[in-house]
Amino acid sequence: MSVKHDKNIIEIEDISFAYGSTAVLKNITFNIHEGDYLGIIGPNGSGKTTLLRVMLGLVRPSTGTVRLFGQPLNKFRDWSKIGYVPQKATNFDPLFPVTVREVVEMGRYGKRGLARRLTLSDQLIINQCLHNVGMLEYEKKLIGDLSGGQQQRVFIARALAGEPKVIFLDEPTVGVDVQAQEQFYSLLKKLNLEFGITLVLILHDIDVVANEATEVACINQTLIYHGEPKEFVKGDYLQNLYGKNIRHILHGH
Repeated sequence: MSVKHDKNIIEIEDISFAYGSTAVLKNITFNIHEGDYLGIIGPNGSGKTTLLRVMLGLVRPSTGTVRLFGQPLNKFRDWSKIGYVPQKATNFDPLFPVTVREVVEMGRYGKRGLARRLTLSDQLIINQCLHNVGMLEYEKKLIGDLSGGQQQRVFIARALAGEPKVIFLDEPTVGVDVQAQEQFYSLLKKLNLEFGITLVLILHDIDVVANEATEVACINQTLIYHGEPKEFVKGDYLQNLYGKNIRHILHGH
């Protein structure tokens, strides 16, 4: 799927946020288009996760507005369009007796409602979600028995079960080994290009931004840069983000 730059699905205008007297975000404005694969990067403590939480309506900004699919955030109700894989999604009690399939079913209940039983149609959608992330053969395994990379794929399937238009992911590869990370990013590219899902990722791997993302947003309380990765790489934005003594060498994924 190609990016539709004339169709904004998320609009962020003049967003600021503070914890008490401590400013976290200052006057951030940009749009996310249908089909984007947006990488949000910045130093630790730069406000990336807070910005994501503002977009999801989990925290209220001090100033500014967010619009989701053309509606003000406070009036938006169609949350099945939004998928979310939070930071450290795999950080749970490994002894908790829940299977892979049961985890993904939780995402389907978000679409159907907790009071309604899942139908055969729902189960077929769950099968497809597990298949799409390569985890159908593990459906009866306990989630705690899987590797970190496999668990993260299951949580992607849970997000997919709600049939979202956009998925937000907060540092999804923390604690995942390098080989699993490569497979994970290949999966995300597939979701974006083949299934047309807009992706919004917080991540630290600048190589992934340069090689995979269609857009990059650099955050350090303010918006340092928003645009194409190739222009970001050519500019001096890394120095603005991380300081003048940084040297970065790109390598292909």
